[in-house]
Amino acid sequence: MAPLAMASDTKADARTELRKMRQNTLEQLYREIPQTRKAIRSAAGYGVFGVVSAQVLFLGGGGGRGIVRDNLTGKDTFMKVSSVSAGLGVGFKDVRTILIFTRRDVLKQFLDKGWTFGGETAAVARASGKGGGGGELEAPEGIKVYQLTKTGLMAQGTVQGTKYSKDDSMN
Repeated sequence: MAPLAMASDTKADARTELRKMRQNTLEQLYREIPQTRKAIRSAAGYGVFGVVSAQVLFLGGGGGRGIVRDNLTGKDTFMKVSSVSAGLGVGFKDVRTILIFTRRDVLKQFLDKGWTFGGETAAVARASGKGGGGGELEAPEGIKVYQLTKTGLMAQGTVQGTKYSKDDSMN
């Protein structure tokens, strides 16, 4: 997966790139965790986000864009995401985050108000075989979270400190 190229000449080009990223990410997710195909089909909706982030010593952050699909209406909403992290480390990562909305009211709230993961809504790793597939993260409020990297499913990860909101420049 290459980092999301958002320096597109037009809004249409940027949308096309985001749709390609979504398709490639879903194909990878279905290969690695086949049961997610059924979960996405039966969900109220789903979102796919590409985030590039860096960590230098104690501070880190990142940003990216994505698309949320309302399965009932078939409408796509383009969104942006930003993240902040703290902790010791040095590095760079290109992550794809897939959000599966299991409840319609949660999808609507996410689209209408955006979402900030942190505090009580922090995602936690689920142990394989205990409430979720390997690598699945579950956020309260009816959202299942999966994160993928170039090398596959992350062994750990959280969406704590991550803000999602509509991208007015893309919708």
